[in-house]
Amino acid sequence: MPPDLPPDLPLGAPLPGWRPPPRPGRDSLAGRYCRLEPLRRDHAAELRAAHLLDASIWTYLPYGPFPDEAALADWIAWDASGPDPLFFAVREAVSGRALGVLSYLRIAPGAGSIEIGHVNFSAPLQRCPAATEAVTLLIGQAFALGYRRLEWKCDALNRASRRAAERYGLSHEGVFRQAAVVKGRNRDTAWFAAIDAEWPALKAAYETWLDPANFDAGGRQIVPLSELTRPILAARDPALASGPEAGLASRDGRPDNPGEHHQEDQG
Repeated sequence: MPPDLPPDLPLGAPLPGWRPPPRPGRDSLAGRYCRLEPLRRDHAAELRAAHLLDASIWTYLPYGPFPDEAALADWIAWDASGPDPLFFAVREAVSGRALGVLSYLRIAPGAGSIEIGHVNFSAPLQRCPAATEAVTLLIGQAFALGYRRLEWKCDALNRASRRAAERYGLSHEGVFRQAAVVKGRNRDTAWFAAIDAEWPALKAAYETWLDPANFDAGGRQIVPLSELTRPILAARDPALASGPEAGLASRDGRPDNPGEHHQEDQG
């Protein structure tokens, strides 16, 4: 029974029948272009080999790079095997290799809120359908479980991550100044989120973009994802709404599919 509240003050909308959702489990998620597997020590060899191709992917993360496979395996065992953050390896379908990681974190069933972060996609995974699908699989599962809010936070200087958040249809909610210290440096944190009312439109946008019919014979997208998600945004990131980065083409000629290798979690 909700408490009696003063009738003369503004109040949030009632949520009759709402119940906290369950926590996501350590279960694999399968898509057309990739498979998400609960992160394990035995992923370390493939991830290490892929991550060696670009050391800059660790720039905004609060850990790494790791000196060798054993150190990465130990980090997985000790720091990346718990329920929150809940880590997944991204196994790309064509190569069959584990080429990146991402996670749920700050899982708050009581608030109906969950975050995606620790996104670290190696060079072979960046800018391909598998990278996009990996993130959308976690977004879809979160809303399917009953979460009301899906968050994305990143270093405010990490423009690739800010572009990616907006590309997924996550609305800009501001910048928290001096929110953290990461690797001995200040971090301002940019916030993005989607809510459950936006999920049906986001789901349709993701399905349209991921459809094989949206790619030509050379694997190039026909309709950019941002074109599909832009009408869903409650607010755009003012740092990205204009200027030279608007509509920036990727190095393989596919506009609007920015590398997602600098996305991280600390909020």
